[in-house]
Amino acid sequence: MEYRRHNQPGCGGCLVIFLLLLLVTGGWSAVGSFISTLFFTGVMGIMLLVAAFFGFSWYVRKRVATYEASQTDTHNRFVFLLINILVAIAKTDGHFSKSELQTMLNFFQHSLHYNQDQMYWAKQLIKEAKETEQNLDELLSEFRNTFAYEPRLILLELIYQIIFTKKPVVEAELKLARKIAAFLQIRSYEQQTMEGKYRYGKAGTGPGSSPAAQEKQHYAILGVSEGSDLATIKKAYRKLSMQYHPDKVAHLGEEFKGVAEEKMKEINGAYDYFKKKYNGS
Repeated sequence: MEYRRHNQPGCGGCLVIFLLLLLVTGGWSAVGSFISTLFFTGVMGIMLLVAAFFGFSWYVRKRVATYEASQTDTHNRFVFLLINILVAIAKTDGHFSKSELQTMLNFFQHSLHYNQDQMYWAKQLIKEAKETEQNLDELLSEFRNTFAYEPRLILLELIYQIIFTKKPVVEAELKLARKIAAFLQIRSYEQQTMEGKYRYGKAGTGPGSSPAAQEKQHYAILGVSEGSDLATIKKAYRKLSMQYHPDKVAHLGEEFKGVAEEKMKEINGAYDYFKKKYNGS
């Protein structure tokens, strides 16, 4: 026979006993007054909760509208399309899970360094994207027709970032990312370079990784085959430096200029590694 702990006794009859005492000492008027007070307090509590909810909603909408007005139309459209594309990718399996939502919010907060107002805005856009059925091809067509090649590279970079935050990585989303790259007319070797960098992981450049793993990662960042000579590496470096120069995406907003700056740090770090290797300095 299983032993079960005895729970602390409740006081289900306390209210009844209290009402009986009121009836004895003050009559029905005291009981009625007490019930009225309880009812009034409950109604007031509900009204305060409703007022607090609508007040906070108004506050958030005001902050969102103020932030949107402070940004350019190009920036706002870029983020709008980015979020709708990311949500459409997440919904390819038929639903948008809480873990996918949290991954996306973490991405905007930690990868793009969004502040509170920006997060209010991103959450509102994500909510609207979840509730709206949009065609991914139409979103990508608008993006391709609106933005030049460099912003398309940034979009693909961000898509890969959020795909590879999931553990394990969803193979169907990788296949979709490749299709998106082709649709956006991104050159195949650049798409492969980007995917290779994330597939091999930044663990290759970590302090505990082997020199061979670090070198493989540097090759992947520059998009050159292993064993390439310095001339080939230099040519790849110059091309990437032009494509990811922060000034080329500055019109998209500071957060995306920051993405380009981080990408340039990776490119410069990889190139410096090979310069030291081949020049012996």
